[in-house]
Amino acid sequence: MSATGIRLHAPAPGWSLEADLVVVGSGVAGLTAALRCSAAGLKTVVVTKARLDDGSTRWAQGGIAAALGEGDTPEQHLEDTLVAGAGVCDEEAVRTLVTEGPGAVRRLIETGARFDTGPEGDIALTREGGHHRRRIVHAGGDATGVEVSRALVEAVRAQGIPTVENALVLDLLTDAEGRTAGVSLHVMGEGQHDGVGAVHAPAVVLATGGMGQVFSATTNPSVSTGDGVALALRAGAEVSDLEFVQFHPTVLFLGADAEGQQPLVSEAVRGEGAHLVDADGVRFMVGQHELAELAPRDIVAKGITRRMQEKGAENMYLDGRHFGADMWENRFPTILAACRAHGIDPVTEPIPIAPAAHYASGGVRTDVHGRTTVPGLYACGEVACTGVHGANRLASNSLLEGLVYAERIAADIAARHAENALHARVPAPVTRPRTPAHPLLPPEARFAIQRVMTEGAGVLRSAASLAEAAARLARIHAEAAGALADDGKTAEPGVDTWEATNLLCVARVLVAAAQRREETRGCHWREDHADRDDTAWRRHIVVRLNPDRTLAVDTTATPDFPPTRPSPQEQ
Repeated sequence: MSATGIRLHAPAPGWSLEADLVVVGSGVAGLTAALRCSAAGLKTVVVTKARLDDGSTRWAQGGIAAALGEGDTPEQHLEDTLVAGAGVCDEEAVRTLVTEGPGAVRRLIETGARFDTGPEGDIALTREGGHHRRRIVHAGGDATGVEVSRALVEAVRAQGIPTVENALVLDLLTDAEGRTAGVSLHVMGEGQHDGVGAVHAPAVVLATGGMGQVFSATTNPSVSTGDGVALALRAGAEVSDLEFVQFHPTVLFLGADAEGQQPLVSEAVRGEGAHLVDADGVRFMVGQHELAELAPRDIVAKGITRRMQEKGAENMYLDGRHFGADMWENRFPTILAACRAHGIDPVTEPIPIAPAAHYASGGVRTDVHGRTTVPGLYACGEVACTGVHGANRLASNSLLEGLVYAERIAADIAARHAENALHARVPAPVTRPRTPAHPLLPPEARFAIQRVMTEGAGVLRSAASLAEAAARLARIHAEAAGALADDGKTAEPGVDTWEATNLLCVARVLVAAAQRREETRGCHWREDHADRDDTAWRRHIVVRLNPDRTLAVDTTATPDFPPTRPSPQEQ
């Protein structure tokens, strides 16, 4: 796949590092890849947008799904994942996940992660939506992500892996043959490295997390601005299934005007027996699905949204009063504290909740080794589309995917390095053009994009709402491009303008894919096409960025992903 030639407008790098590979991101996927590559003897550099322990992983409450319990099997986990994915999962990718998952969790424990145990000392397992068995390992009750992050960060520091913190990665560097040659990045603040620099390496692993900040209300932290997806698109990589954005059904409702990151109320609360009710106390999910409140997330989010429409209400409620104070304090201390901080006591009153943007099931398209369509560029975790999640991620499969596919990426990079396929020297990147190839947006465009996406491409979508969203995004894009064409001016380079520009890029792709998919499937809900259409749409939508900044939107011929590389000789 040829590069687009499009790059963010930024100063030339003033410093550089060399490595065998650079990992971008410090969540479960990024740090696992870094640890495995470093253990294989590869010089590894980790770049992260915030602090090393401040990635999206630390916000995960529920846990990690794996067939570890008595009577549970990978086949049963496979079946639950395929059902949740609504017919468009890549079965090979899912089978890889569920088969290698138990071993990956055990290796995480060997790395130092401490999970909750039962009275006999065995790992405690809980159940979440879409799972027919208890197979979710958790830590600190509802603080699994914090524990996983702690263990991995400590291991990275113990191994002495070089890290560059508070660094926004800008663009992929490529050599004259279009192969990966590293990344450019901007370090925010003073330190060993400051300002724009580069890490030169023949392999780059994108583990940048999600893009939830493209919507007004999300469970994602403020750093989740789709940087990895935007970088990959500019590099010429393919992105798939971006229309499948999962809205978590139970997010603490802080008011209709609340923006930014919202507190999550874990699915594990429903797994332990909490009920979804309306203002009259009616359990409205009963009768809608055999699993009621524990149906897959897209079904629960739709059920909540429908009930809100029927009642003319802005939110519904999660009732766990029957748990009692001890259970809330011991099993869900993080959620209890978050609710009380906002004046709500789950021990004595139902929790007001509403769906909010949570997880991107689509992303940069990869194969089962994490390889993208750009030689030397890998992706894992939420930024990637391995085909595991299909149209709707099964609860607690995300941390597992990060573990399993990070290990597979590390194995592939190590094998290719041993075969000298990654070159004996670091490839020389092509010199960047002097003039900016991509207009930067002013910082305030971020909020305009979020409003457009929430109103037109949120839980409920239609041809009319998506067309309006596409038109408004096009105007934002045209205004910036027009200013650049007229007088060569663009917004001042900086973190705010780079993030806003990345958000516009991923928003345009998401809307284009949602317009193309004229059906309702998984977490993609089209009011004007209410039914699932397997004949026409049991397919994947693949998007590329053209050199003129237009989008190429294609649909695969079958439910299977085409290979990411034409042949081994071209890798």
